[in-house]
Amino acid sequence: MMTPESSPPEASATDFAFTVAPEEAGARLDRFLADRAEIAEAHISRTRIKTLIEQGGAMVAGRVVDDANRRLVGGEEVTLQVPPAEPAEPKGEDIALNIVFEDAHLLVIDKPAGLVVHPASGHETGTLVNALIAHCGDTLSGIGGVKKPGIVHRLDKDTTGLMVVAKTDAAHKGLSRLFEDHGRKLHLVRDYMAFVWGAPDRSRGTIDAPVGRHATHRERMAVVPAARGREAVTHFETLEDFGVVALVGCRLETGRTHQIRVHMAHIGHPLIGDATYGAGFKTKSALLTPDARAAVAALGRQALHAATLGFEHPVTREEMLFESPLPKDLELLRSALAAR
Repeated sequence: MMTPESSPPEASATDFAFTVAPEEAGARLDRFLADRAEIAEAHISRTRIKTLIEQGGAMVAGRVVDDANRRLVGGEEVTLQVPPAEPAEPKGEDIALNIVFEDAHLLVIDKPAGLVVHPASGHETGTLVNALIAHCGDTLSGIGGVKKPGIVHRLDKDTTGLMVVAKTDAAHKGLSRLFEDHGRKLHLVRDYMAFVWGAPDRSRGTIDAPVGRHATHRERMAVVPAARGREAVTHFETLEDFGVVALVGCRLETGRTHQIRVHMAHIGHPLIGDATYGAGFKTKSALLTPDARAAVAALGRQALHAATLGFEHPVTREEMLFESPLPKDLELLRSALAAR
């Protein structure tokens, strides 16, 4: 376990390995690597990939290749070695947390909008990790490393709702296995509530579509061919139909970056207030009542809330289930829509 006075264990490099699919023959090495979902989810930019290639960090067919423009051949094995990031030393900060549950092993919080989960470029302070260090002190699990102590999953900055955080290494290991399993063999429930433009043509359904980095807009995710993405499955159900807008319940079977936002946009129903995946639907606000338009304009974020979190406690084996009501901004939106 890491304490404020101790140093974290020395980090090791991360190796990524891929095989060039026949349809990817002729792709440039840097673009091929940038399109890989695993690298995208590690937030490694194409510029960084190019630098790593030029520094000798890439191998093609067992040989070091330092030319980012090198064209690939179908069937070739490509690897990229990414050295560990320089360790950050986040400090404890007095940031209020809405703690739903806490014991010696873990805590469950109800995250507000605007709170970044862990330090990253542009958000070195004021994060959930800074708050956790202050709250838990030296009891916080160090398995996630100095940048992500206690963190086993995350919510986007502007998504509200329930998160579980590990306080001990034993809890961290158990929760990590749970989230890696995606609730297929182990008990895990993650239900979200989302306000979307329009109602899906089916009252319920499943979106099974791989998610990976967008081919041209690198800061975005997208539904992509299986060779370029990772399996992503979202189950949805229309809970309330307000005409122009619907309140949809989403249950995650996998947990990819921006999964619900990408999947709902993919079927033509992007989230209200989602500037990244639903910008083209802004004009639909004109079809709302004045009060509903005002509620949408006041959001300033995607209308997404992690409403239910259920799991087996990794240490006590107790079945845990937590529910979070809609936060004030989304409840105001709901009320305005219902009063049409």
